[in-house]
Amino acid sequence: MKLYLKNHAERYPVEQLQLQLFAQEPSEFCTEPFAGDGTVSSLSRGKRYLTATAKVTYQGKTGFAVNRVLLDRADVRATRRILQRSYYLAALQVLPAAPPWGALSGVRPTKLSTKCLMAGGSEKDAEKLLREVYFVSPERARLCVDASRHTVEAAKLLDADDLSVYIGIPFCPTRCAYCSFVSQSIERFGEFLPAYLDALLREIAHTGALLKNSGFHIRTLYMGGGTPTTLSSTQMARLLDAINRNFDLSRCLEFTVEGGRPDTLDTQKLCVIKDGGATRISINPQTFSDEVLRNIGRRHTAQDILDCYRTARRVGHDNINMDLIAGLPGDTVEGFRHSLQTAIDLDPENITVHTLTLKRASNLVVEHRAADYADVAAMVESCELLEKAGYRPYYLYRQKGTLQNLENVGWCKPGHEGYYNIYIMEEVHTILSAGAGGSTKLVAPGARHGKIERIFNYKYPTEYIDRFDTILARKEGVKQFYDQYPSCGESARPQAHGGV
Repeated sequence: MKLYLKNHAERYPVEQLQLQLFAQEPSEFCTEPFAGDGTVSSLSRGKRYLTATAKVTYQGKTGFAVNRVLLDRADVRATRRILQRSYYLAALQVLPAAPPWGALSGVRPTKLSTKCLMAGGSEKDAEKLLREVYFVSPERARLCVDASRHTVEAAKLLDADDLSVYIGIPFCPTRCAYCSFVSQSIERFGEFLPAYLDALLREIAHTGALLKNSGFHIRTLYMGGGTPTTLSSTQMARLLDAINRNFDLSRCLEFTVEGGRPDTLDTQKLCVIKDGGATRISINPQTFSDEVLRNIGRRHTAQDILDCYRTARRVGHDNINMDLIAGLPGDTVEGFRHSLQTAIDLDPENITVHTLTLKRASNLVVEHRAADYADVAAMVESCELLEKAGYRPYYLYRQKGTLQNLENVGWCKPGHEGYYNIYIMEEVHTILSAGAGGSTKLVAPGARHGKIERIFNYKYPTEYIDRFDTILARKEGVKQFYDQYPSCGESARPQAHGGV
């Protein structure tokens, strides 16, 4: 799909919506008028109004729409909104059906409903905002508000001096076909794992020293990847020991270790994780179909998942998450419902339902046509089984390239929300990251949906190892960020310590 902007340079809001609504079509930005399929987005200023118009041509159909705002209200946000609305209303005239998320193109749709609730609005107000301003379907608007309710309650648990910590292990036994994460297979890159772990332990020590001299407290800690349990039992014990020695976890609400694949977990390792202080683990089947598991490159069976889950329960893990993916190659609506019901029957505290996302960085080669995935929406609708079983949506997010513009939703039993997932998605407080590919998100103490700054670690394990001193130097940005907020007080401001 071609895109031409007339009389404005606000490319991002229009292009992102086009990429979402016409995900099966390559996007091409044009600097001159064109013929054929594509979009012309225009902006004009009158005496009283700023007016956005959009013309969308697709497969022989043309849609045209206008949206406007009073000039005295035409700030940057309002301008982008009318550009998005005009584009969406024009696109709607050429699409086969209204998309469930309407004109929303962001990763975090719950931010809108959460902000409304935190400002004192009612749930009806939040739903009205999503439906009338952004054309979100009634079902998705309700889903958003339900998740936001959990966010509001989770935010109440935070003090101004609270933060979370993420620790990344970018290694897996093999790379799943759908995966786009920065993750290296042990088969190809296993030789780097010992050196990587040594460097990670050093970064943890420096981060711990930072926190001990800052006045901040850890509320959640999350070990992700990759597959952290790719580490051997001995390596995992070293890592957990370093975490407990360097971090004060006395106020920690939740300590999650992503187990992920059952072929990385055995009784010994599950005991090491439990004894190391983890309060929540993930065992992620993605599917309970052996055929689909083979299709995505997994080297374990559905029975292995069942056995691993039961072992985890036997050694004392009492807060378990399980991930499933709707739309995997070779799966069916009936097959997905079977997988979902199998997970429900196991009775984990959390079940997260993802919709397959096609990323260029993944190994999954699929021609992306809407007709190929006509059943994905029906798979996602199977989440009614979760509601009937007493699970409730507590967080959600969206991604580019997700089949049929659908969503990823975390479901929990009452009282078993995954707090880290809420905090990372809603960006309500600082998250310090250690490890390759990590992104530290800095939020001013006490701020909700305020200014965020990021500090990035190098993506790949080899870069992380070779340029480790640079990573430590970048951590100076934590102190520099909080130096901007002297009103926070010394108890909530990191101090310089040992180059961190």
